[in-house]
Amino acid sequence: MQPKGLICAGGEATRLGELTRVANKHLLPVGRWPMIYYPLQLLQLAGIRDVLLVTGKGHAGQMIDLLGDGRLAPRGGGDPILELDLTYKVQTEPGGIAQVVGMARDFAGSGPLVVVLGDNIFEYAQSDAIVEWAEDARGAQIFVAQVPDPENFGVVVYGEDGRVADIVEKAGVVDTRYAEPPTAHAVVGLYCYPADVFGVIASLEPSSRGELEISDVNRHYAVEGRLDAVEVAGWWEDAGKHWQHLADIGSRIEETGANKRNRT
Repeated sequence: MQPKGLICAGGEATRLGELTRVANKHLLPVGRWPMIYYPLQLLQLAGIRDVLLVTGKGHAGQMIDLLGDGRLAPRGGGDPILELDLTYKVQTEPGGIAQVVGMARDFAGSGPLVVVLGDNIFEYAQSDAIVEWAEDARGAQIFVAQVPDPENFGVVVYGEDGRVADIVEKAGVVDTRYAEPPTAHAVVGLYCYPADVFGVIASLEPSSRGELEISDVNRHYAVEGRLDAVEVAGWWEDAGKHWQHLADIGSRIEETGANKRNRT
């Protein structure tokens, strides 16, 4: 069954200061495009057309005004930027990424779901890996990147067979089972889930910060032996860190491009 897509584009984005008082973070410019175009294009390149976009209530109208029904032509003419069928939901209070995924239950129905965080941008669209996963979609698939500061991320633990055995969230701080990160493979904001993910989310308890954690979802599949990790091809960026970082990522996109097709 062809997967549907979910974009998580809520949150207050306080790290970006005054900029996000006036606009949703995901509408801020990154290079030539608003940030939200990149994850939407990534899903489109993987052959996904039905997409649910979950955003916060503060600037939901701006998001709808920009994206409409998901069919978007560039100003001045040319090939369409987006050709999607968009549905919207509003997250009224922050409750974690897993809560947002749970909001897609009726939308996804009995099919698989590909989830992208709205502030994650990739040099390559990872479309081959997504399409290959979707041919079976009985397990979950996450994407990982080598990072210099794994203590700030959820990272994977590999078993002796090379498969993902566990997920450790901010080792030594949140997950005290590990004093230090066991690997430098950070889980990035691109996840592929089978249809039973909604049952997994329904069984979760809120974390110490009162949210449903996506790391707990991924850990469930890891413990069951149903989680694969794919290392990201090319660069990956979280565009929600600092206003200055937006300009840096924009320059990087101008140099190399984003959502390129050639590599998984």
